[in-house]
Amino acid sequence: MALGRGPWGHTAFSSSSGPAHQLWAYNPRIMQLTSLRPSVALSAGALMVVAVSAQHVTKEQVPGISTFARLETTIACGGATKAEAIPELKKMGFRSVINLRLASEAGAEVEAEGAAAKSAGLNYVHLPFNAQSPDPNLIDNFIAAVTAPANQPAYVHCAAGGRAAALWMIKRWKADGWDEARALEEANALGLNDRFRPFALDYIRTHAR
Repeated sequence: MALGRGPWGHTAFSSSSGPAHQLWAYNPRIMQLTSLRPSVALSAGALMVVAVSAQHVTKEQVPGISTFARLETTIACGGATKAEAIPELKKMGFRSVINLRLASEAGAEVEAEGAAAKSAGLNYVHLPFNAQSPDPNLIDNFIAAVTAPANQPAYVHCAAGGRAAALWMIKRWKADGWDEARALEEANALGLNDRFRPFALDYIRTHAR
């Protein structure tokens, strides 16, 4: 499936290390792909563990987050996330929040979430994923954000987790060199749903790495 152009603005992230938590626009070209570092703390709220290759996806209940699935020390994909849940993500060891929701979505609270992330000392990246007309730079911008050392490990979320898992699946295939079947298995465990599974599969089948 070819990506269409959408009416989205520039991509930006905030860093707690800069003066007054400034918001910084970034250029994906200067973000290098790196392996994720094991720094996420273990949580006592695990409900279910699903084996995926050498790692495990742990599904947990986190207050203020509708769905939450974590791939050991690598990443977590979630659904609707309230601003009050951000401090808990900091305690769990995450260093960034990547929000894929449109500001116009009901209950998105993009600005409040960004403010909460900065207050907690987390980097905040807003990459609106419009299912009807995805930005042509969405995939590259997502890979740049999720692999930036300052953002690892990252918590990625949308409204139900499907968009987050879909982009992670594409990242596994495009950046990590995984085959489709392996990437799909992990993404399904992380929350890939019927709505966004075709998006990820179509991208993989119609694009070169």
